[in-house]
Amino acid sequence: MTKFYIFFLRAIIGAAFAVVLTRFFYPDATPVHVIGLGIILVGLAYFAEYLRLRKSR
Repeated sequence: MTKFYIFFLRAIIGAAFAVVLTRFFYPDATPVHVIGLGIILVGLAYFAEYLRLRKSR
């Protein structure tokens, strides 16, 4: 898989989880909060990958 394809999958899954989490815990959250949470989730996915690859060396 290419890096763009992996980013696209992570962005879609991050957006879906962000919508579900904000609607479940904060139903009156604005779309800006949902987008912010999605960005944080995708960033955490890349950070977890960095830690996983760093540990395997």
